[in-house]
Amino acid sequence: MARWFFTFVWLAWSTSGFSGEVAVRPVVPGSMEVRLQRRVEALPKSGNPQVVVETQVWKASETAIVICDMWDNHYCQSAAQRVKNMAPRMNAVITAARNHGVQIIHSPSGVLSFYADTSYRRRFQETSLVMPPFPLESWCHRDDKREPELPVDVSRQPCDDPVVGPAVQVFHRQNPGLDIIGYDGISDRGDEIYSFCKTHGIKNIVMMGVHTNMCVLGRPFGIRQLVRLGFNVALARDLTDAMYDPRQPPFVSHTRGTEMVIEHIEQYWCATLMGEDLTRMIPGSANPAPVSP
Repeated sequence: MARWFFTFVWLAWSTSGFSGEVAVRPVVPGSMEVRLQRRVEALPKSGNPQVVVETQVWKASETAIVICDMWDNHYCQSAAQRVKNMAPRMNAVITAARNHGVQIIHSPSGVLSFYADTSYRRRFQETSLVMPPFPLESWCHRDDKREPELPVDVSRQPCDDPVVGPAVQVFHRQNPGLDIIGYDGISDRGDEIYSFCKTHGIKNIVMMGVHTNMCVLGRPFGIRQLVRLGFNVALARDLTDAMYDPRQPPFVSHTRGTEMVIEHIEQYWCATLMGEDLTRMIPGSANPAPVSP
């Protein structure tokens, strides 16, 4: 009985992410073809951007997915429900991408203490810091020279619950519907994520999670900062959500409000793609290199 108990404890410990040695993700062959959607003005200041789709080939080993603030709860219960609905679809995408060799980075801001003793957290803490080309901001605000006002109003508490509760922290961890496993990492620090990506040769970063008009853009690991740092950034447009209340301008549905923010990002910051693009490799690209005679 005692032997069985200690075997059970060892298995639980060894599979939970609590371990002594932090393993390094193996670099494997394999490339994916992604369809990147942008909005480009046909004429300067015409106000009529055109949708342009470009196909790029990305190596899985040079690609990371950053999952922004997919918490287990939220003061805005409508927002929490949408995250809960999104989590299984997101988990399917990151599972397929992970299995192809893509790096998965979980960034549930403000709750890293929950993961303090895991190898996933230590994977970033133990990476030597790389000096960025400029001092990194703790929050990346909108720059009038590059980006106009967002298309949805967030000047008031942008929750679409019929009765909005106080904006207090009710979350404690990442949504449990998202698996953290294998060579995944956990960080909400811009310097750690930059250093890890530069150290491990990551060039392409896909952002997914919430909220598109807030944390996805402004966090120290968000789109604004990553683009300025020179990464090839894309937003997974089917795996994100905005904080927007249809009772506020421009008085459209929540879904259309999110779409408008995505269109804003496509025009002023980076391309978007569909999560499905990250789930399949180009046939033959993942095969071993031919052996020389």
